[in-house]
Amino acid sequence: MKIIVACGGTGGHAFPGLAVAEELKRRNHEVTVWDSGRDIESSVMTRWTGPKFSTGAKTLRPSNLWAIIRSILRCRKEMRRERPDALLAMGSYSSLPPVLAAHLCGVKVYLHEANTVPGKAVAFLSRFADKVAISFEVTTRYLSGIETVLTGLPVRAEIAEGKRFDFIPNDAFVIFVTGGSQGAHAVNELAADAIAFLKKDLEAKGIDRKLYVIHQTGMADEGRVMATYAAVGLPSRVHAFETEMANAFASADIVIARAGASTCFELAACGKPALLIPLPTAVRDHQHFNADAFAAKGAADEGVQAKLSPRQIERYLLEKIENPAHLSRMAEKIRALASPEAAAKVADMVEGRL
Repeated sequence: MKIIVACGGTGGHAFPGLAVAEELKRRNHEVTVWDSGRDIESSVMTRWTGPKFSTGAKTLRPSNLWAIIRSILRCRKEMRRERPDALLAMGSYSSLPPVLAAHLCGVKVYLHEANTVPGKAVAFLSRFADKVAISFEVTTRYLSGIETVLTGLPVRAEIAEGKRFDFIPNDAFVIFVTGGSQGAHAVNELAADAIAFLKKDLEAKGIDRKLYVIHQTGMADEGRVMATYAAVGLPSRVHAFETEMANAFASADIVIARAGASTCFELAACGKPALLIPLPTAVRDHQHFNADAFAAKGAADEGVQAKLSPRQIERYLLEKIENPAHLSRMAEKIRALASPEAAAKVADMVEGRL
């Protein structure tokens, strides 16, 4: 089969799409990956060594109307040239032009929804899809009348194959903070200040417990977070973009993160307990519902950004340090939510087996 995988927009859509593209390629299909061509995708798309095409897709806002129309026409032209058997689109604004072009060209369309609550793109485009793969069972209630397939969310295979950084002391309690590849300013501020308080308070109480922090900040906050940890003498690895995510996860005793679907399922694949702080402005509050689905299973804790303070997070972390058995139980429960066969299941769907 000739298959197009459209997976641009953000890393949260690109990584799962590339995981499926690799699986389809392994099954000897001709696979082309379509992205939107934005700079933010470039570091992710370097992983794909097969043919690529940039659609020029733009975010769904009135000011981008003509650019979106041009992208649809560009996709239709390329679709007629490639003549694929099927299109798999992974959601986000970048799915709109490829799906509409496929529909105009009579190409079979399959979608994948990463989050509990479908985004605007998938909610609209599902009417053109043969089937929609979903990551959470609850998603079916939002796609009434649409044929869905529960696959889980594909994650990059190597994410669970990391090793603890050898420069981190074996007896250190390791906190990994990440707001995603672009960072998250509110999470950076809350977590960095909380961990700095924790370091000072442990010392003031004479508690001999080593700490180490791994922190992916995004470009804007790298310097500020570095300075916060340096001021209290806290050993840390701070980068705007963490290039060794698998090792960062492997090193962590607990993770503080946003609640995007990719983050949630990567945590599950790695068996890492987490404090999830959903992005309050996420479309349809989907990050809250993602976090809630994991918290309901005892696999993670959810914090509401507007109600959190650094001192509250400090107390939370101290409680986890003092109760390692609780962390172990959380790790077991989150690992049970992993979906290691997700890429294979999505590939099966595209092949018509599901």
